[in-house]
Amino acid sequence: MDAGPDLMTPVKTTPHAASRSPLREAGASPYMPSLRTASGNPAIKCYGDRFIPCRGSEEDRDIARYLLTEKENAATAPSPSKGAYRQLLAEKMLNSRTRILSFRNKPPEPDNFLADHAASIQASPAKKHLRIPQTPDRILDAPDLTDDYRLNLLDWGCRNVLSIALGNMICLWDASSGSISELATVHEDDGPVTSVSWAPDGRHIAVGLASSVVQLWDSGSNRLLRTLQGVHESGVGSLAWWNNKVLTSGDIDGKIVNNDMRIRNHAAQTYRGHTQEVCGLKWSGSGQQLASGSNDSLLFLWDVSMASSARSPGRRTQWLHRLEDHSAAVRGLAWCPFQSNVLASGGGTDDRCIKFWNTQTGACLNSVDTGSQVCALLWSKNDRELLSSHGYAQNELTLWK
Repeated sequence: MDAGPDLMTPVKTTPHAASRSPLREAGASPYMPSLRTASGNPAIKCYGDRFIPCRGSEEDRDIARYLLTEKENAATAPSPSKGAYRQLLAEKMLNSRTRILSFRNKPPEPDNFLADHAASIQASPAKKHLRIPQTPDRILDAPDLTDDYRLNLLDWGCRNVLSIALGNMICLWDASSGSISELATVHEDDGPVTSVSWAPDGRHIAVGLASSVVQLWDSGSNRLLRTLQGVHESGVGSLAWWNNKVLTSGDIDGKIVNNDMRIRNHAAQTYRGHTQEVCGLKWSGSGQQLASGSNDSLLFLWDVSMASSARSPGRRTQWLHRLEDHSAAVRGLAWCPFQSNVLASGGGTDDRCIKFWNTQTGACLNSVDTGSQVCALLWSKNDRELLSSHGYAQNELTLWK
C-alpha cells in the first residue's frame, strides 16, 4: 500500500503556482495582484472587486486611492470650455489670488458718525472732583433763635427758600435772590414757634406752636389757611409731610398724629410708643413707613397699615420695629434714596453716632462715632453720599462717602 510521499520530500509545484509571488514576512507590504490580464496585453487593465489596503505602507494607500477615484475623475473631468470659464471667473472675482482673505490692504475708513462719536468720547474730560468750601457762603443774623436741640426750627423748601423760626416770628430767606421776608408773627399766647416744615409743593408751610396748635400758611400770599387743634396736649416740636396730603406731627408727650389735610376731621391715625418729646419724624419714599426719634433715646419704625385710628384712643398702635441702640436723643433721620430699606439715624451728645438700619429686619448695618452731637442728616440725590450736621462739640458739617 502506498503511504504517499514522504513528509520530508518537497512537493512539486505546477507552473501556475510558480508564477505567484511567495508569502512575505510579517509586517511587510500586503500582496498586490498584477494589473495585467493573463493574456499579457498591457493596454487592458484589470480592476479587482474591492480592495481595502492595510495601513502598513503609504505607497499602498496611494495605489488604493487611485484605483477608487480614477473612474470618477475620468467621468467628471471638466471640458476645455468649462476650464476656461472657471479661469476667467477666478480672474474677475478673486483678481487671480489664491487666497480669499488678505491682510495686505488697510481697513476701510469708519463712517463719520462713528468717528465723531469716538472722538467725543476721547475728548470728554475726566470726572471732576467735588470741591468742598471751607468757609460759609452767607452768614445770616438770627436773633431770638431758640437754643433747643429737640426743636426743628429750620427747613429748606424745594423752591430754594429757607424758613426760620425766630421766637414768635417766621422768616423766609430766598437763596436765589437773597431777599428776606417775614411770613407771620404768632400771638404770644400761642408762641413761641417750635417747628416748621415745607410741604412738597414748596408753597405751603406748616408751623408747630408751643400751645399744641399747628398752623398751615400760604407763603405766596402770607395767608393763614388752616388751624389744626384738639389733637395734641403739648407743644409740637416735629413735623413731616407726605405727598401734600398728610401732615404728621409729634409733641412733647411723645404722641404722633397723622393729619389728613383733605378732610374736616383731620386726625386720621395716631402712633403711641415714645415716652418723651418727639425730636424727629421722617416718611419713607413710598409713604408706607414712618421713622420717629425721641428724647427717650428710642427709634421707632411704623407701618401705616398698623396705625390705630385717632378716634379709638384706647387702642395701642403696634410698631414695626423698636430700636434701642442709641444712648441719647434721636433727632437726625434720613431714608436712603437709592436703597429704600435703609435708614440713617443720628444720636445726641452722649451718643454721637450715626447708625444705619435695615428697616425690613430691624438689624443695625453699621455704626459710626462722629465725635459730636448729630443734629441732622441728608442723603445726596446724585451720589452715594451723606451729609451730617453737628452741634456740641465740633459744630461742623461732615460729608460721608
